[in-house]
Amino acid sequence: MPDAVDHCELAADRRRGSNFGWSLGMVLRRWHEHVEEALKDLPHGSRGYHILAVVVHEEVPTQGALAARLVIDRSVLTYVIDDLENAGLIERQLDPRDRRARRIVATERGRQALVDAERRVAYVEDHVLGGLPEDQRDAFRDFAERAAEAIHAAAPGTDPCVAVISVLPPAEQPAS
Repeated sequence: MPDAVDHCELAADRRRGSNFGWSLGMVLRRWHEHVEEALKDLPHGSRGYHILAVVVHEEVPTQGALAARLVIDRSVLTYVIDDLENAGLIERQLDPRDRRARRIVATERGRQALVDAERRVAYVEDHVLGGLPEDQRDAFRDFAERAAEAIHAAAPGTDPCVAVISVLPPAEQPAS
């Protein structure tokens, strides 16, 4: 039986030449293409879906907290929330603890729309990950969620543009 060092060397050998970014990109592109098609009747497609999911499944957020959670520019988020509100899926309510703040709350129609959207997204995910056995699909989803939560916890609300610039080599960073 190989010892722990042999196991680590074998794992490193398997990763040599792998392209983690390409792999994630392929999964994300395929997921996004199919989810956008599946959610074409939902305002702003997957972005609207993510907003509804947070509003329904997490603590009722303020608009600022929602922008930070989903890493969406606040000015862009305003337009998406306006469209979701116009569709009767969410509403803005005064925060009873801070009258300057507004909470984003799902309507009953929004909750029903989310149940339907979650069913469609689950179908898409099973299709996109169809090359994996079901237990590996579940593990992939779990690992991806844990990695995303760890990244978000390390830098909550990070502006995506700032995040990209921070990882560029100095020669590729845009001039200030």
